Amino acid sequence: MAEMPKNDDLEIVQEADSPKKSIKKKIDQLNEQVEKYKADAEHWKNEYYRAYADTKNLRNSLEKEHQTAMKYRAEGFIDDLLPILDSFYLALANEPTDPALKNYLVGFQYIYRNLLTVLENEGVSEITPKVGDKFDPSTMNAMEVIEDEGEENRVLKIYSKGYKLHDRLIKPVNVGVSAHKKEENNDSQIESDTKGEN
Repeated sequence: MAEMPKNDDLEIVQEADSPKKSIKKKIDQLNEQVEKYKADAEHWKNEYYRAYADTKNLRNSLEKEHQTAMKYRAEGFIDDLLPILDSFYLALANEPTDPALKNYLVGFQYIYRNLLTVLENEGVSEITPKVGDKFDPSTMNAMEVIEDEGEENRVLKIYSKGYKLHDRLIKPVNVGVSAHKKEENNDSQIESDTKGEN
């Protein structure tokens, strides 16, 4: 039969086990701290990437807004200049009979063409439909509806030109549009038919 360890021997074994348990406990605590630090590092890494992406998106948005602002920077000035262009257009549409006025007309035509060239260089383009073109509500303003036997919604008169700055409409073309003649009210025709029967 094996001999039972004495109390003194148990204390020595427990003391020997105690430093191992203490070291294991310390290692477990250190491993927990390492995992916590890894989680913190991952969290802040994600926060950094999120902030970086937000900054990049903001920069792209600001660049796009700046490009749009530069593209349409002259819109207010051009809008103020359009009545002058319309006046030129109306004045040049009438051919003068006086030879002295014809000489002035040549000079005004030159100025008008130069002004249009400068505006074209800034991105302005004229919208010039022709009589007979289909009415386009996105670029035209119907100033008048003209009764006509032909096809409906066709341009019959052009009152003033329209203008675009790049792809943005600044001023629509003012036009007269065709429409079929409206028929008389059927009620009055029915009344006359019933009187004829009596």
